[in-house]
Amino acid sequence: MSGTIGVERIFPVNLPALQKIEVNKRGKVRRARIYYFRGLTGKKARITERRR
Repeated sequence: MSGTIGVERIFPVNLPALQKIEVNKRGKVRRARIYYFRGLTGKKARITERRR
């Protein structure tokens, strides 16, 4: 999420310029496919953070 606008990015894994992938946060979702987030805005689009 960027403000109230959802942002989706797809990065090719074999891209030579891509040096490392770092995970900042992990979320807890109840579905495998989270496509339904595309239609949500604001507080509804939040994902609860998973504890480590």
